[in-house]
Amino acid sequence: MSYHPERPLIVQGDHSLLLETHNPQFSEARDAIAPFAELEKSPEHIHSYRIHPLSLWNAAAAGHTFEQAQAALRKYSKYAIPDNVLEEMRRTFARYGQLVLTQDDGGMLRLTVRDPFIAAQVAKEKSLTNIIHQRVADDAFLIAPALRGALKHALIKLGFPVDDRAGFEDAERLDIALRSHTKSDHHPFALRDYQRKAVDAFVAAGSHGVVVLACGAGKTVVGMATMARVGMRTLIITPNTAAAHQWRAELLDKTEIDEALLGEYTGACKKIRPVTIATYQVLTWRPEREGEMPHMELITQHPWGLIIFDEVHVLPAPVFRAVAQIQARRRLGLTATLIREDGLEKDVFSLIGPKRYDLPWRELEQSGHIAEAHCVEIRVPMSQEDRFAHAVAEDRRNAYRIAAENRNKDAVAQSLIEKHEGEGILVIGQYIKQLTRIAATLGAPVITGRMSSNERERLYAAFRAGEIRLLVVSKVANYAIDLPDASVAIQISGSFGSRQEEAQRLGRILRPKGGPAYFYTLVSDESEELKFAANRQRFLAEQGYDYMIEDWEP
Repeated sequence: MSYHPERPLIVQGDHSLLLETHNPQFSEARDAIAPFAELEKSPEHIHSYRIHPLSLWNAAAAGHTFEQAQAALRKYSKYAIPDNVLEEMRRTFARYGQLVLTQDDGGMLRLTVRDPFIAAQVAKEKSLTNIIHQRVADDAFLIAPALRGALKHALIKLGFPVDDRAGFEDAERLDIALRSHTKSDHHPFALRDYQRKAVDAFVAAGSHGVVVLACGAGKTVVGMATMARVGMRTLIITPNTAAAHQWRAELLDKTEIDEALLGEYTGACKKIRPVTIATYQVLTWRPEREGEMPHMELITQHPWGLIIFDEVHVLPAPVFRAVAQIQARRRLGLTATLIREDGLEKDVFSLIGPKRYDLPWRELEQSGHIAEAHCVEIRVPMSQEDRFAHAVAEDRRNAYRIAAENRNKDAVAQSLIEKHEGEGILVIGQYIKQLTRIAATLGAPVITGRMSSNERERLYAAFRAGEIRLLVVSKVANYAIDLPDASVAIQISGSFGSRQEEAQRLGRILRPKGGPAYFYTLVSDESEELKFAANRQRFLAEQGYDYMIEDWEP
């Protein structure tokens, strides 16, 4: 049995990978396995990854091969790689492309299954009985176009990814040209090399799928460049009204589009135009709790040539159901992370499309396209009163909230603000009572979901203009808010260590500013909060960031 003690990786028979963080080859090994393995845990000394079908299928869809993955494992593994792991990887990689969906001459869709054993399984699968119209050959099935999404969704659940090459319906032409200079300040404007590659990869793959780029790396620009390339009526769906307004501003600033062609479909305004910007909230609104969602027709009933799903990792389940009906439309998902806390990553893969382009945050940082980030967790002791309340809390959720709202965090935040005086600072939290308290202590404005969108945008604009240097913000600022001057984030509470949330909050400070960014997280020591800190470490380590832990001593 060959043994290479100088190497950093151990590949185990259960498809897990153990990677030594202190090994000199750690960084290059991490980058080599990242395209096809998912990080699961990231304590100080050993990071653990897992190879699973979805990670391999996303890798295959992005152009990675089994041979490349195998070579990476062999290059960095201390021990011989278990044969069962390589064999399962080979079979899983090979499964992508075995089921191909194309247009049939008779107006139906044709599912061609290259592996006869998979074809036999598909033919007998009861969950597909009402989806498959007819078996026309040993390796071919006819599907009604309206059931395209249902087919792909059902097959991915069975472990069969579909390579969808059935094409898309064209919509009304709409020429959108990118400017050479921004309209607002007439600065030169051009696509960065990686943004162009992202658009190229999306279009070359058939114009459906997901682009993964860090917050601050210009996902909106990728969306606009894709619109220019496709050149058709476009629906853009965003997490909130502020994000919708930012898309509108960016389109007017960086493209030649006539303002009269832009429509907004939000709670306050419902104008449908050749380019319409909507929100997930308005699409999923119901007049009655169990009633219909009348605005979902914006997706299903209008002839869009392209639909852009901004922050696709927060796309609500009802929107997935609508997307299953419109698989003949081009679909672009934009996100900083494919992690979904609801576990619906397979739905993103099957209904929006596979990952088409992904550039690690650290590469963007090293090239100067996003700021260098320092991530620090500060352990804050609780008062005797809070410690006692935490100890006798009825359940974990109550204990977590008591720890999260630890009053001693206020003084720590004040100290960090003084340390970074003059910089753009965001204090971010989960609980409105806590945020209101700390805002009063700091003498800073607080932004919550209860505030009108106009007032929110006024405060954001003041922050961008440098009139305000400190904002206290709730989770409404997690998504798609462009605050380029923010260089310090102080996280005082969060959603139980959500990795998805961590990506968004870190992203608020990653715009390049000529200096480093600082991301502080205040965690109550010896508390329920500590149990969720591993999620945060896991995400940041996955992106390649060093994660420092400090004890606070008043």
